[in-house]
Formats: sequence, C-alpha cells, structure tokens
Amino acid sequence: MNTIDTLRFVFHSLTAHPLRTLLSASGIALGIAAIILLTAIGDGVQRFVLSEFTQFGTNIVSITPGKINTHGGSLGAIGSARLLTIEDALALKQSRYAQYTNASVVGNAEIRAQGRSRRVTAYGQGPDFANAFNITVEIGQFLPQDDPRNPRAYVVLGAKVRTELFGETNPLGAILQVGGSRFRIIGVMAPKGNVLGFDLDDTVFMPTARALEVFNRHGVMEINFSYHPGANIQAVVDDIHRILIARHGREDFTVKPQQQMLSTLSTVLNVLKFAVAALGGISLIVGAVGMITLMHIAVSERVAEIGLLTALGATQARIRILFLLESTVLSTLGGLTGLIVGAGIARLLQLLIGNLPVNIPWDYVLSALFISMIIGLMAGIIPAMHAAKLNPVDALRSD
Repeated sequence: MNTIDTLRFVFHSLTAHPLRTLLSASGIALGIAAIILLTAIGDGVQRFVLSEFTQFGTNIVSITPGKINTHGGSLGAIGSARLLTIEDALALKQSRYAQYTNASVVGNAEIRAQGRSRRVTAYGQGPDFANAFNITVEIGQFLPQDDPRNPRAYVVLGAKVRTELFGETNPLGAILQVGGSRFRIIGVMAPKGNVLGFDLDDTVFMPTARALEVFNRHGVMEINFSYHPGANIQAVVDDIHRILIARHGREDFTVKPQQQMLSTLSTVLNVLKFAVAALGGISLIVGAVGMITLMHIAVSERVAEIGLLTALGATQARIRILFLLESTVLSTLGGLTGLIVGAGIARLLQLLIGNLPVNIPWDYVLSALFISMIIGLMAGIIPAMHAAKLNPVDALRSD
C-alpha cells in the first residue's frame, strides 16, 4: 500500500460517511471560530484602549501631590506637607530632559456668553499644554506665553462649547464669564471627541493661575513633564525627584511615567486576551472529545474492513497511519473551516458595527489551527492502536 493508495483510502473513508465527517469536523470548527471571534474582539479592545492613552504622546511623566505609600493608598493633599505649585512646574523646566512642563488644575464651572449659560469642565493649563499633548487649535490660538504667575484673562473654547454658545458665529474677541471672572476668547479647539469617557469638546481652557482663582485652590492637581524622545526614562524620573526634593525638602509627591502605566495596562490587557482565548479553547476541547468518540465508533463500524486490509498485507504500522491520517485531516479541515467562518464573522461585525474594535491576532489564530491538528493526531492515537491490534481472522468473521 503506497502513499497514493493511503491518501485515496483516507479520502474514500471521509466521503463514504459524510454525516460522521461533518460532525467530527464541526466540533473543531466551532472551537476555532470561537477563539478567533473572542481574541479578535479582545485584541481590538486592547488596541483601542492603548491608542486612547497614547494619542497625546508617550513621552509624558505625571507628577501628583502626595506620596503613595507601600500599601497603595494616596495621601493626597491631606498627607502632603507641601502642595504642587506653578513654581514647581517652572523649576522643572530647568531639567536637561525637559521639553515642556505644564501645571494643571481641573474643575466644573458655569460659563455665560450672549445670554446663554451652561456648566462645563474647565481646565487650567499652561501655554505648553497644546504642544505637550498634541492638541490642535481650529481657529485663533492657544494660551500665549504670559507670565504663568499673572497671566492675562484669556480663554480657549472646546468645539462643542463654541457651537452651544455661539453657533456658527466667530467667537474670537467675545467675553466669556467663568464663575465670577471674565475672560476674553482667543481660540477654539479642533473637535477631539470622547477620550476615555471625557468629552474634550465640552470644555474651556484658561491659564492655570486664573483657574486657581476661579476654583479657590492653592495648589495644582498635576504637573505634566514632557521629556525629549529617546531620553532614558529612569534618568528623567531621577532628575524630577532631585529638583522637587530640593524644593520640598522631602518626597511628598508621586511621579508616574506614562510608559510605565502603558506597560502595566498592556500586561493586564494581554492577560485578558489570553483568558478569552482560553474560554474559546474550552469549545475546542469539547470538539476534541467528540472527535475521539466518533473515531472509536468508526473503528467499531469498520472492523471487517480492517481485517480485510490486514489479510491483504497491510501492516499494523500502516493501519495506525491510516486512522491517524484520517483524524488529522478531519481536524485540519475543521480548523480551516473555523478559521474562515470566524474571520468572516469578525469582519462582518466590523462592517455592521463601525465602533466595535475588532482585530484578528493571527498569532493566536495560527496557534489554534496548529493545536487543532495536534488534537486530531491525539484523538486518533487510541482508535488507531486499537484498530492495528485487531486479529484479521476475528475481524473478517465480524462482517
């Protein structure tokens, strides 16, 4: 029995029992399709979340007041001997790694203009904010390079605020009242949309010192330190510690590099993606159990056929190869079918639901396809060994 005869025999065995072949392959196909769909959604979500975090750049370090202790609790402004201030941000500009520094404060305020009013999120930012976070101004300009301790009362509108208060009218030069203070509008930001649940279009931007007055605060909520690309992150963090400890006398602040947060987030998302792939793998295991069962049934149904092959000179090794090849072909066909079905459904979901982040991770897909082939091989071992050990005389009598 040569290789061509072996392949022909396997082909006829599969086509002679189409229902059994379909049932055997469908279990593996469903498992592969489930893995593809779950990992495609999981990988899409991972890419979406990381893109949301990185759209403002990755070379940013955030400094917040209060030292986080070893138990993970933030002491915040209560436990801090000294708040972060605009002067701290100015001192950090002296670092050799500094590209931009920005002192930030955020609050909710009522704004009024042209007889209309609404409550929005108001950001107190420095003039370098737009450069540090890749923010684009649509008309006018962003906050100018004034003395950060006593800046002029200027404000920049988010795209939604501009539409709500001024419609299509050019608001540049108009007066906007924020709380009890009056500001002159000098710019409108380009539409940005929602970022991690925050509507950046329904906002106004004012100088940090002015925002501290509006919100009656004495210290800023955060300092953003943008360093030159290519700089060693540990050296950047060490230099920030050196400058602020020299000013504060001790480490009563927390330094959080964005790269470190992204690395942690990426690790968590990778674990979640692996978890959903494992859930899909459960259906693959169920399909493997079904294939083992059906291969045992196939052996019991073809006892006489096995006896005839043995009587014609087929060796035990050849009998084993026949059944192993049959189960491997079944699992491979099921895997390829599942790949096509899963990828097709993922693509269809992406077309029907435009906002659904779907991306097929082909490393997982190819791994699942390889595993399906291994499953087919493993599923055929015991039935193949049982078939090879059948006595040809007893096998022929069973017909």
